Amino acid sequence: MSVPRDDGFVHLADYTPPAWRILHAELAFELDPDDTQVSARLQLEPDPAQPGQVLVLDGVDLELVDIRLDGRALSPADYAYDGRHLRLPGPRQPCVLETRVRIRPAANTRLEGLYRSGALLLTQCEAQGFRRITFFADRPDVMPRWRIVLRAPKAAYPVLLANGNPAGTRDLDDGRHEAAWDNPHPTPAYLFAIAAGPLERVSTALDTAEGRRVELNVWAEAADVARCAYALGAVERSLRWDEQRFGRCYDLDVFNVVAAQDFTMGAMENKGLNIFNARYILADEATATDADFLAIESVVAHEYLHNWSGNRVTLRDWFQLSLKEGLTVFRDSEFSADLHSRALKRIEAVRLLRGRQFAEDAGALAHAVRPDRYREISNFYTLTIYEKGAEIVRLLHTLLGETAFRAGMDRYFADNDGRAATLEDFLAAHAAASGRDLSQFMRWYTQGGTPELRIHADFSGGDYRLVVEQHTPPTPGQDTKAPLLIPLRLALHDAQGRAITAAPRTDARLRDDGVELLAARHELVWSGLPAPPLAAFNQGFAAPVKLHFDYSADELARLARLERDPFNRWDLVQRLATGALLGGLDPAAAESALSDALADLLDDDAADPAFVTECLALPDFDTLAEAVDEVDVDALVARREDLVMRLTENLAAPLSTRYAALAGVAAGGLDGPAMAARALRNACLAWLTRLDPTAAQAQAQFDRAANMTARLAALRCLVHFDAPGAEAALESFRVAHRDDPLVTDKWIAVVATRPHPETRDAVAALMDSPWWKPANPNRVRAVLGSFARSNPLGFHRRDGAGYQLVAGQVRALDTVNPQVAARLLGAFESWRKLAGPARAQAGAALSALRGKLASPDSRDLLARLLDT
Repeated sequence: MSVPRDDGFVHLADYTPPAWRILHAELAFELDPDDTQVSARLQLEPDPAQPGQVLVLDGVDLELVDIRLDGRALSPADYAYDGRHLRLPGPRQPCVLETRVRIRPAANTRLEGLYRSGALLLTQCEAQGFRRITFFADRPDVMPRWRIVLRAPKAAYPVLLANGNPAGTRDLDDGRHEAAWDNPHPTPAYLFAIAAGPLERVSTALDTAEGRRVELNVWAEAADVARCAYALGAVERSLRWDEQRFGRCYDLDVFNVVAAQDFTMGAMENKGLNIFNARYILADEATATDADFLAIESVVAHEYLHNWSGNRVTLRDWFQLSLKEGLTVFRDSEFSADLHSRALKRIEAVRLLRGRQFAEDAGALAHAVRPDRYREISNFYTLTIYEKGAEIVRLLHTLLGETAFRAGMDRYFADNDGRAATLEDFLAAHAAASGRDLSQFMRWYTQGGTPELRIHADFSGGDYRLVVEQHTPPTPGQDTKAPLLIPLRLALHDAQGRAITAAPRTDARLRDDGVELLAARHELVWSGLPAPPLAAFNQGFAAPVKLHFDYSADELARLARLERDPFNRWDLVQRLATGALLGGLDPAAAESALSDALADLLDDDAADPAFVTECLALPDFDTLAEAVDEVDVDALVARREDLVMRLTENLAAPLSTRYAALAGVAAGGLDGPAMAARALRNACLAWLTRLDPTAAQAQAQFDRAANMTARLAALRCLVHFDAPGAEAALESFRVAHRDDPLVTDKWIAVVATRPHPETRDAVAALMDSPWWKPANPNRVRAVLGSFARSNPLGFHRRDGAGYQLVAGQVRALDTVNPQVAARLLGAFESWRKLAGPARAQAGAALSALRGKLASPDSRDLLARLLDT
C-alpha cells in the first residue's frame, strides 16, 4: 500500500502489495474500561515477490507489554517501536508473532479503536482504527481469517460479541466469563468489531435462499431494546431483497446489530457484527418521526448490503473507497425504491446531490471520486464518495440496462470474492459481461467536478438542430478535464404534445431514449418538422450533470403538464422555482406558472401526498447558493422567503383544505398512505403558520399529536415562526423527553435551526448548559452541525459571530474527537463564494485556526480550505 511521501500525501501511484501477509489472526481480550489487555498471535508470511523486506506493523499509542517471535521472547534490540509503527528487521521466513498490549478504552474520546460508551465497550475501526487496538498491518488488502476470544467480568459484561460465528462460551474464575468467535472469511482489520456489556436483544431466525439457518439479532441496552423491533424487520427485508435482486445470500450463522449512543459515524458494516449509531436503530412512534423510520430502514439496508459490496469483496486500498460506498449507496437506494416509491427516492437523492454534493464539487474541498492523493483518508468520507459515487453506478446501469448490469455484478462478485478489488476490476467485470468498452467511463471516477451540459437550439427550414457541449470546470489539482461518456435522455414533443419518435442525424451514439455523448461537442438534427418542438432533457436525472438550456416559463409549464413521470414533474417545478428566484426566466411568468402548478397538485386528490410534499419543498438555500457565482446570504434568504410568502397567500385556501382533509389518514400507523398524509399535512402547516403565526393550528397539532412526526413538526412551526406558544411548547417537549438523548437532540436541532441571526446566541447558550456533551457526536451534530449546515441566517450572521462560534468549537473539539471537528470545518467549504464582508469574516475565522489544530484530520481540511 502507499505510504506518505515527503509532501505529506499518500499517492495512488505509490501503491505496492503488502510485503508481509497475515494468514490467520488470533486475538484475546481481557476487557476492562480502564485497562484492557490485548494478546495477538499473527501467522505471517513474506511476499515472495518482495524478498528481504522488514516486517512493519501499525500500532498507535499502544503500551507494549510482551513480544515473542516463534515463541522466543524478543529484547528491545530486536525491534523498534516509535508510537506509530513496530519494526522487526529479523524475520525473513514464515513466522508467528505474538504481542500483548495495554489500551485504555475509557480515555478514548476519539471513538476510534476500542472505547467506552456508557456501560458498553465498543469498537470502530474504519478506516484506520484497528491500529489503536493491537499491532497489525492495518490496510484493507491484508485479509486474514480470525479467531477472537473475549474475557470480562460477567456481571458488568454479560454479552460478549465479535465478528463471525459463535465458537463457544464458558465461565471462568472470579466471576469472569469467556466467549469465542470464528470468522472463516478473509477479512481486513477495518471490519473487525467487538461489543461487550449489558445488552438485550430482539431476535428472529430464517433460512436463506441457499438453505442456511441464520439468527438475526438487534441488541441495545435494556431501556432501549423495546425500540429495536423496526430495525430487526429492516434487517430481514434487506436480506431477502439482496437474495432476490442481486442473488446474494448471507454467509454466516448469525447476524448481529448493536445500537451505540456514542458513535462518530452513522453505522459500520463489520463482518457479522454491525455497530450502529443508536439514532439509526431505536424507534417507536412516540419518539421517532416517519423520516427516522425510513432512515433506519435505509441505513440498515446499506450496512447489511455491504456484506457483499465491501466485505466479501473489499478494497485494495483506500483510494477505491467508492467501490464499496458508492456501489452500496446505489444498492440501498434501489432497495428503498423497490420497497416504497421509486420517484420519491430519486427526488431525495437528487435534492441531496444538487444542494450539497454539487457545492462540494465546486468548493475548496472538491476531489475526484477516486482521488490520486490524500493526506488523511478519514476526510474522504464525503458526499462525493457516497452520493456521486452512487450516481456513477446508476449511470453505468443506465448505459448497460438492467440485464447486462446484473450480469456484470454477478461477474464482479464471482471474480473478486475474497479479494481486495479496484475500480478497474469493477469496470472490467461489466465490460466483459456487456461487451462494452468502458475505458472512457473511468473518467467519471478520476475527474473531479460536476460536468455541465450546454444545449443550444436552432430551428430553420424544418430542421431542428441541437448543439450539445460538455465542460467540467477546474477543481483543485485538475485544471483541464477530458470529455466524459454521458447518456443524455431526451424527448421532443410537437405542438399537440405528442412525442416525436424520429431519430436525429448525429455524430453521437444513438440510444432508444436519447444519445450517448462521447466528445466535447455533438450535433443532433431532426428534419422535416413543421414547427419547433418542445424538448426535454436528462429525464430521471440519468446523468449527474448541470444542464443549461434556454426555456421560457411557459415552456416549463407546458412540459410539466405533459410529463407523466413524477420525478420529471418535480424537477420541472424546481426549475420554475429556481428561475423565479435566480433569474433566467421572466420572474412574474415563472411565479405565476409555479403557483398554478402547485395549486393543481393541491387540488388533485389522486396525487400521492408525499409527492405533493416534495413539490411544495422549493429549492433550499444550499441548492440556490450553489447555483450562483456569489452568495449574498441575507438577500438570497429574503428572496426565497418573499416568494414562499406570496405563494402561500395565493394558495392559502387549498393548503387549508388539504390540511383538514388528510387528518383521518394521517392518524394511522407506519403504512405508506399514513406517512404520506402526515408529510403533506406538516408541509401545509408550515406554509400556513408562516402566513399567520398567531393561528391556532400549530398549537392544536402540538397539543393533540399522537406521534412524534406530528408533534415535532408542530414544534418546529411554533419555534421557527415565533408563534405565541413557542417557549411553552419547547419547555413541555424538553421536560417530557429529558431522559432520552435522541429525542433531546431533536428539540436542540429545532432551536439551532430557527431562522434568525439571534440563534447564534441561543446556540452559545446551549453550549454553556448541561445539554452540551462535546464527547457525544450526535449532540455535537444537533447543536453545531444543525446550526452551521441548516441555519444560513445564524451561521452567516453579518457580524461574523456565527463563523467565530463554529471555528472556536472546531478548535475545542479537535482534542476530543478529530473526525467530528473536521466534519464541522466542512461547513466552510464554499466560503470563497460569499459576498462582501462575509467572505473576509469567514476567512478570518479560518485563518485564526492556523497552527492551533492538533489533529492531522483538521489540519488537512484547514489547509485545503485556505489553499495551503
